Amino acid sequence: MTIPFLAVDIGNARMKIGLFDNIAGDALPEPARTLPLNGEKPQFDSIVSWLDDFAGEKLPWFLASVNRPGATRLIDWLSVHRPDDSVTLLSAGDLPLVVRLERPDMVGIDRLVDAVAVNRVREPGRSAVIVDVGTAITVDLVAADGAFLGGSILPGLRMSARALNEFTDLLPLVDVSELSEPPPALGTSTEAAMRSGLFWGTVGAIRQLIEQLGHDAGDHPQIFLTGGAGAAVAELLGPDAQFVPHITLAGIVLAMQITHK
Repeated sequence: MTIPFLAVDIGNARMKIGLFDNIAGDALPEPARTLPLNGEKPQFDSIVSWLDDFAGEKLPWFLASVNRPGATRLIDWLSVHRPDDSVTLLSAGDLPLVVRLERPDMVGIDRLVDAVAVNRVREPGRSAVIVDVGTAITVDLVAADGAFLGGSILPGLRMSARALNEFTDLLPLVDVSELSEPPPALGTSTEAAMRSGLFWGTVGAIRQLIEQLGHDAGDHPQIFLTGGAGAAVAELLGPDAQFVPHITLAGIVLAMQITHK
């Protein structure tokens, strides 16, 4: 595989592109640089300047998408503006991962590539819980032998905030982008009470799910977090919790290494 190349995590609210130019060694791959885009209205033209130093090169793109319209828009844009580049849309069958579910093809590809990445960094013989704090929050279990076992999906902070606003008469729309740090549990105004409930309710749900999944695994799993509020939540989950900001991109890279040699 020729490098550099691009890994793209296409979510519902956000699209993240990572440029990788050195993936040697056993460590989790790290992007040389990243470009975040709005998942609903991505400004693809910013890719032109971002890749200006590779304007004449043919680059391979590897996409993991849970947003089908978003993936289609990017592929269509690339076909016009970078027609010589190759584009691979990953599916469950492309991944070096055992999925112990009846329908692996129905699992979000982001959850599966996260598991591919975690299998690179978790302790051998120990299970792991992966928490992705995105538009929806996923809490998934990887067995001690590396198999993906499934998990839970719950509303993310932004989705929950919108629900409180849309399904009530008087509650305002709270800007959850401010929840990069834990708010006080005691809210002394309506908005402060909503921020408290949104954040601490989410943390409580994640804690309980981790406990239950650990019980199901029969051991004490390592905990890996990623996503927008992942860093703030990780600090509240104890010493076994690690925040890994680019875990989805890293999983795409590891899948690419194995399936496109």
